Amino acid sequence: MNLLSTNSVSVSLGHAQVLAGVDLEIASGEVVGLIGPNGAGKTTLLRAMAGLLPLDGGVIQLNCEPLHKIARKVLARTLAYLPQGGGSHWAVTVETLVTLGRLPHRSPWAAPSDADRAAVARALDACDVAQFGDRPITHLSGGERTRVLLARALAGEPKVLLADEPVAGLDPGHQLDVMATLRELAASGAGVVVVMHDLTLAARFCDRLALLFEKRIAAEGRPTTVLSADMLARCYGVRAYHGTANGNDIVVPLERTGAGGDHART
Repeated sequence: MNLLSTNSVSVSLGHAQVLAGVDLEIASGEVVGLIGPNGAGKTTLLRAMAGLLPLDGGVIQLNCEPLHKIARKVLARTLAYLPQGGGSHWAVTVETLVTLGRLPHRSPWAAPSDADRAAVARALDACDVAQFGDRPITHLSGGERTRVLLARALAGEPKVLLADEPVAGLDPGHQLDVMATLRELAASGAGVVVVMHDLTLAARFCDRLALLFEKRIAAEGRPTTVLSADMLARCYGVRAYHGTANGNDIVVPLERTGAGGDHART
């Protein structure tokens, strides 16, 4: 079942067109990796899918309904957006910040319910930040704050999660943990879109990849298909090592080919 779809979506930032005629479908139960060189429009597409950017053309649908026609509270209960490099301007505790993820499910001024507290506890545990519950968010490292913000998104129990580079800045162990958490969320029936640069993690944890290049999706499908030598050379301008370890695909860039990623623009 398709939860979220973009149909011929075009977006401009200022006078520059960033996306042109992008089609993408996100189904229940899958993790879709959004990859591409810097400036390819990955964050722009994610923000458009979250309803945060106006479209030049096309339509985005959530549960077969145009996104712009969905009430904001309904949208907040259904879709969560985790921006790149997010933070907090106030020194609230970690538990308080994660509890904010339950706001769409609560009546105005109502105290958190037992269901709210249970959802927050699950999210804290899933992101390995329960031990920081009483600490101000401003006292944590960048990687720890990233995991707290993911916990806030998970606390809302979204049907669709849009995550922009959620493993950037994390140590290798927590990168694996976060990707496993996204897989568990998809296994519960949600649809997950995750922007990534680590091609090995993308190959291992994503059901499908969509490779953005020159304003459009240049390739979409199984990771082994999208991460072919030809596509990596064309879109990233790299030659990569392809192998396997413990039954998982490995894709490691080795050298520049002299073409590809330099042609992308933000």
